[in-house]
Amino acid sequence: QVQLVESGGGLVQPGDSLRLSCTASTSGGRIFSSFAMGWFRQAPGKEREFVAAIRWGVGNTYYADPVKGRFTISRNSAENMMYLHMNNLKPEDTAAYYCARSRRGYSTDAADYDLWGLGTQVTVSS
Repeated sequence: QVQLVESGGGLVQPGDSLRLSCTASTSGGRIFSSFAMGWFRQAPGKEREFVAAIRWGVGNTYYADPVKGRFTISRNSAENMMYLHMNNLKPEDTAAYYCARSRRGYSTDAADYDLWGLGTQVTVSS
């Protein structure tokens, strides 16, 4: 059984930075191999939207336009950890952030991700 747990959210001011972490716990050792992992976010009253993704094996990364140049996705495959480094945060980045796994590889479509964490809240406000 695999579970994803996000952490690192909080209340910050515009221009601040945060690092989100996603921990994958599993009883069967490393499981990700050719999968992709992604970060999505959902603000109140809005649909869940793609933020960033990483191909677990080769490390290729992909970003949504609103976060390009400000966010960086990374992973530590040996420890089954994924991160989202967020710089120059803006009020419009306020949302619950979710990590997710895609068995189909890289995708920006939430429907392609079959395993989700419960989310961590990021609030950017002065």
